[in-house]
Amino acid sequence: MAEPLKNLLHPGLVKEMADHISRVAPDFDAARFTQLASDDMDALELMQRAERIKDALVETLPADYAAAAEILRRALPQADGPGVSGWALLPVNQFVSQQGLSHFDLSLSLLKALTPHFTAEFGIRRFVHAEQDRALAEIAHWTADTNHHVRRLASEGTRPRLPWAMRLPALVRDPAPILPILVALLDDPEDYVRRSVANSLNDIAKDHPALVTGFVERHIEDASAERRQLLRHASRTLLKKGDAKALANFGFAEARGIGAILTLTTPNVVFGDKLGFSIVVTNGDVAPQRLMIDYAIHHVKANGTLAPKVFKWRQLDLPAGSSQTIDKEHAIRAITTRRYYPGAHRIEILINGSICASADFDLRMT
Repeated sequence: MAEPLKNLLHPGLVKEMADHISRVAPDFDAARFTQLASDDMDALELMQRAERIKDALVETLPADYAAAAEILRRALPQADGPGVSGWALLPVNQFVSQQGLSHFDLSLSLLKALTPHFTAEFGIRRFVHAEQDRALAEIAHWTADTNHHVRRLASEGTRPRLPWAMRLPALVRDPAPILPILVALLDDPEDYVRRSVANSLNDIAKDHPALVTGFVERHIEDASAERRQLLRHASRTLLKKGDAKALANFGFAEARGIGAILTLTTPNVVFGDKLGFSIVVTNGDVAPQRLMIDYAIHHVKANGTLAPKVFKWRQLDLPAGSSQTIDKEHAIRAITTRRYYPGAHRIEILINGSICASADFDLRMT
């Protein structure tokens, strides 16, 4: 069984934080910090533990924010030496975000220094929310930084809908101010950075699909393989929805004369087993066609209704007048993001965004 996520922050880590801070600030009350941060930690989840440690920092670091920030900066690892790093910096993010808004430039500088040792994508968001133009003007410079963690922070920290973090409502409404940052990083040499750019564009696509399809269209011509992969990943939500413009950007026109026969090899599935199915795809048109074949599982919800989830499958270049058989197995097993219920489910085959075949299957719980 996997270790609970909350255990990423634990009393031993608190003790290490206290030791590193004491090393650069001998007057720091390490014992009090450790006691306050570790109090009743077993009963707390991950973000609650981070909040508890942050509160302990507020209580034990100097009340003068500039002095506290300097201590935290010096407590970071220096030249690959020891220091506060990893998940211990999550509560430091929270400390800077809560205490440092009135020291805007100092706080951004500290978050930039922190991010190579963990990430500052959580801490930076209150600054973007509070003074968007001022924050983005500084963050834009980070796209040329020599450290790839800092470059990634420029895109990841400004994502409108970053998971686990506060949303940026102004950028949800109008993401145009962050587009220059994303353009500057389109061809970053690090995949780690490019994936962040793709995720930001995918966030934007949920609210502004036409903006993203237009962005992709402008930047896909003569694109390198790496940029094309980025743009494809940025379009994943739109492609799953069958957005015609998104499909066209990647060479998938509206399917013409395409037929699909769906056969279930396991029409009755026991939870923990696999749904087996196959399709015979036929191109009845006079021209070859490039096909994106996906499938949707309509899961039974607690109230008995069905909710679809689209899964990527494969691409296929199908000559005119030809057919091809494709087999697939889909595992029906426990995952953290879904609860399964027994009853009649449905599978649909999507070709270039259109439903071409469907069938029902029964799920029985063990």
